[in-house]
Amino acid sequence: MNPLKVKPLTEKFTSLANHRDRPLRTGSWQIAETLSASFYYAFRGIAYGFASQRNFRIQVLIGVIALSLGIWLDLNIEKLSLIIFAIALVLTLELINTSIEAAVDLSIGQRFHPLARIAKDCAAGAVLISSIVSLIVAFLLLLPPLLIQLGFQ
Repeated sequence: MNPLKVKPLTEKFTSLANHRDRPLRTGSWQIAETLSASFYYAFRGIAYGFASQRNFRIQVLIGVIALSLGIWLDLNIEKLSLIIFAIALVLTLELINTSIEAAVDLSIGQRFHPLARIAKDCAAGAVLISSIVSLIVAFLLLLPPLLIQLGFQ
C-alpha cells in the first residue's frame, strides 16, 4: 500500500523522459518539438542580442576586425582558431549576460534587490574578463605579424 499515493521514482523518471507525456505548452514556455525549431529559437536569440544589445554589436565588430586582420596577416590555422574561440567566448557570455538580466528583471520587476544587483554585476564581470583576455590574445597574436607587415621589424 502506498498511503501517500506517490509514484515510484522509476515511474516518475520514465514519465519525465517521455516528452509525449508532457502537457502542451504555449507561448514562451513552448518546447521545441523539432531540431529545426530549436535552431530557429537559437538564431532568434542571437538576433535579439544583436538588435537590442549595443555591447554585442560592438563585440561583433571588434571580432570581425580581429578575424579580418588575422586572415590578412596570413596567420596559421591554430592562431586563427584561437581568435575565433576568443570571439565566440565573448559573444556567448554576452548572450548569457543578457539572459540573466532578463530573467532577473522578470523575477523582481522594477524593484531593487541586492541579490539581483549581484547576479547582474557578476554576469557583466564575466563578459568584461573574457573581453579583456580576448583583447590580450588578439594583441599577442596579431601585433608581431602586423608590425612586420607594416615594416617596423
